[in-house]
Amino acid sequence: MPKDIQAYHELVQMPWGKMFYDIVYLQLDLPTTPKLRVLDFGSGFGVCASHYAQWHDITAIEPNTDMTALRFTANQYKQINGDITALRHYKNEFDLVICHNVLEYAQNKEEILAALASAAKPGGNISIVKHNIPGRIMAAAVFDEDPQKASKLYDDTNADSSSTFGDRSLYSNNDLLAWASKNNLTTKAHYGVRAFYALTQNNSIKFDTSWYEKMLALEHKMANVDEFRKIAFLNHFVLKK
Repeated sequence: MPKDIQAYHELVQMPWGKMFYDIVYLQLDLPTTPKLRVLDFGSGFGVCASHYAQWHDITAIEPNTDMTALRFTANQYKQINGDITALRHYKNEFDLVICHNVLEYAQNKEEILAALASAAKPGGNISIVKHNIPGRIMAAAVFDEDPQKASKLYDDTNADSSSTFGDRSLYSNNDLLAWASKNNLTTKAHYGVRAFYALTQNNSIKFDTSWYEKMLALEHKMANVDEFRKIAFLNHFVLKK
């Protein structure tokens, strides 16, 4: 097992990994009934897939076999090792399609979004979480304490493109909305994710349950406030078919 994959698996179980998922779960606010059909594309370790499989019928697609070998299986769901080719098998089938932090690592972003739109039922939703470019600049300056890196990212958003999962190519919110429009998708909601949490380097406090709950409540409260959404590390779009 590659060390970087193992390290990332451990990270998602830490408070700073858990915070991401807890924020997104609150924003999606998925009911436990009726049972929905949900597709998680680029499912990684299956954190979302396993969580939602408590109540819903989940299909997860992930190309990285090292990640699926370590996937979370507290609740049963269908796991497929595959990519856009597997995605194209589904037409008008899912009430919710999830694609979180995936398009940054794909060259064919617009093509994937079209396939996600095709997989969703008419009236269904598509949940896209993406890197927010101003938020990444803010994080570089404050969290990484690297103003030079922040300056380079402002000049070239892909100046820091290497990652555990290969080359990362950022795209703007306007890019996403243009692709969505081409596929007759409308914006149902737009949230910020982690506007505050990552800016403190005091990791010890992040293990304090009371502090964690208060920070989660703050993140949720401010997710729709435009000033904070603009500087959040991630943005979350819920698109409606």
